[in-house]
Amino acid sequence: MENGVRYSDLIERLDMSRVTRFYWLLTILATIGGFLFGYDTSNIGSALPLLERIYPGISGFVEGYLVAGASLGAAVGAIIAAGLTDRYGRKYLLIADAAIYAAGALLSAFTVDLVMLLLSRTLIGIAVGADSGIATAYIAEYAPKARRGSLGILQQWMITIGILAAYLIGMATLFFAPGLAYAVGWRIMLGVAAIPAIIGLAFRFMMPESPRWLLVNGKYKEASASLKRLGLNMSEEDLKSVKLSQPHKITPGVKRALLIVGLFFVFQQITGINIPFYYGPVVLENLHIVGKSTSLVYSIYYSIAASAILAIINVAATYIGFRYIDSVGRRKLALMGYAGMTFFGILGGILLYLKLDIGLFIAFAGFIIFFAFGVGGTGWMIQGEYFPTSMRGLYASLGAFIDWIANFAIIELFPVMDSAITIKNVEFVFGVLSLIALILFYYIMPETKGLSVEQIDTLFENNSLGQMKHASISMKKESVPADPK
Repeated sequence: MENGVRYSDLIERLDMSRVTRFYWLLTILATIGGFLFGYDTSNIGSALPLLERIYPGISGFVEGYLVAGASLGAAVGAIIAAGLTDRYGRKYLLIADAAIYAAGALLSAFTVDLVMLLLSRTLIGIAVGADSGIATAYIAEYAPKARRGSLGILQQWMITIGILAAYLIGMATLFFAPGLAYAVGWRIMLGVAAIPAIIGLAFRFMMPESPRWLLVNGKYKEASASLKRLGLNMSEEDLKSVKLSQPHKITPGVKRALLIVGLFFVFQQITGINIPFYYGPVVLENLHIVGKSTSLVYSIYYSIAASAILAIINVAATYIGFRYIDSVGRRKLALMGYAGMTFFGILGGILLYLKLDIGLFIAFAGFIIFFAFGVGGTGWMIQGEYFPTSMRGLYASLGAFIDWIANFAIIELFPVMDSAITIKNVEFVFGVLSLIALILFYYIMPETKGLSVEQIDTLFENNSLGQMKHASISMKKESVPADPK
């Protein structure tokens, strides 16, 4: 090009790109960490009833750390990623995450004592936490704006598939080899995740680096190659003519974005969505919702099967969000989700007060449906698209850190809450917290469907929290995007 290329023209071409099979394959590779996160969420729930019998003297703290330790490690991983991803890029940190997860999964499979098992849980958490902060930022930086929602929500869908896979593997292990459940069954449940981690490790080497990150960091040759793989032919010389401003500073808009993302992640966790997956088999077994069995192993099997039904519901409902997030929008889906969670949280408490223990299963199912299509994927989506390119990795990782700390807190607190006020009152608490979230995000959450990530930067910079809801609705989708902050 004789006069070079304007950044706005380049971004417009990237945002208007046709989503090919390569985009979907790339997003699956980017979100394999989501699958591993989901698998880890529920595989410990399947293995925990066995571990309680293998280590009968296990303390409440150690048991809580077995379940929630990965979440604490994930918070550490997110902070580590926050300091590295904007400096070294997205691709190679995603590769490192997969390697660390594979090592942690293998360590858990061949553990010789509780200390080693706790260490492996922490190691897995570090990998999952780092990945959860980087993957969504990576996707937001290559996804065309018209399909950024569906590509971004694939992270949540992969999480749900991972949850289901863990339950199915747990069921298969106990069904086909019940006599080996205490010897090797739990090791298989924990260790099999190394397989997808190693596959992801191998194929992530083939991923292109984020084109937006490369441009902002002046890596024009690599940016040209990355864009070419995404279907855009731009020479290194053309890209060198692009003038970019790169102020790495905290602006009012960045603070507003972090506040909304942080609050969204906090409420996403403290409303209790992960309780059915971390503790589902134990809770359902204790309430005898799935019936009693003369065999302890088969009793555990049936409770895992009931949890697997919830996981299937989770996968199916997440598809609704995947299908409609780019047409209905992030805001509407989130508000619908919290409204449904409010209803089913309170309903679950009422049914348990009426001594209808099956009501907990019904409440879990309804709660999961509304979370899955409305809240789960939206959190990861806004985490990836709300921040400027030059600081997206840092602040997306900080958002992930907040998410994991809240996750750790609720997972550690649930056994205490269950013991102190019983599960029926815990359900009421989750319902009320969902109502608070519904009211809060009605007033402060903007709609960002159809906007480029650069337009979203402008939205947050130019409007207060109270103004953004209306400003996002009125913003013209065809306006020219600005240079990245």
